[in-house]
Amino acid sequence: MRQIELLKLGENVLKKENIQDSHIKASTLLQYVLKQTKQELIINSKEIVEPSKINKYNNYLQKIIKGTPIQYITKHQQFMALDFYVDENVLIPQPDTEVLVEEGIKIIKEQNMEVLDLCTGSGAIAISIAHYCQNSTVTATDISQEALEVARKNANLNNVNIEFIESNLFDKLTERSFDIILSNPPYIETDIIKTLEKDVQAEPHLALDGGKDGLEFYKKILNEAHKHLKTKGYLMLEIGYNQGNAVTNLEHKNLKLITKQPIKDLAGNDRIVIFQKEG
Repeated sequence: MRQIELLKLGENVLKKENIQDSHIKASTLLQYVLKQTKQELIINSKEIVEPSKINKYNNYLQKIIKGTPIQYITKHQQFMALDFYVDENVLIPQPDTEVLVEEGIKIIKEQNMEVLDLCTGSGAIAISIAHYCQNSTVTATDISQEALEVARKNANLNNVNIEFIESNLFDKLTERSFDIILSNPPYIETDIIKTLEKDVQAEPHLALDGGKDGLEFYKKILNEAHKHLKTKGYLMLEIGYNQGNAVTNLEHKNLKLITKQPIKDLAGNDRIVIFQKEG
């Protein structure tokens, strides 16, 4: 079978199962199996594919149909124009989270700031900040040792220096303070997770489950953040598309954080809330 025929077969198989972006996924998967770029796939479209690679391709197609995200097969996701290794131990970095990083970069600019990424997962936020804000010092925490192993791998892949700490939020950060704290914490309501698409459900629930109301981690972070922020420091949180009011209206025990206007994503939904510690 020629490459172009195998690609068409893959696209049709995925389309029949109502898999979104069937052509893109079929093409990406074939590039991975054949170890070719997108351009090479076009140039070599009439080349014959050996049977073992056809079998491998078909097996991967079945995994996608059963709900395995394609990124867990290829072990790759691009974020902020950087390459990241991903596996089943971490959430797959999504374009919406780039809004959080971009807003952080606007504040940091060329300044020498101390930055903390809570719930770092794959390390996408911390590594992007370290890459684009090279004068800053970046620390990243996660409760999952397995996730931190992935994050360390990605830091090496992108040649950045980050301090990684295994910690449940601020637990291991006693007496430490930062200019900026960023976080994309778990924020999906527990009962909602089982209604999500199969490929989302395949991601680690530890990194998805925000408790009964989806706000559990925001409450914990907001109750502790002021202790770990320098004067006029920023807390920047990614939120679910419908959580803007709920998060900004949370009662703080400290009352030392000023709420800024929520930042919207490209779809026009609230995506980032920013708080600042009073001077």
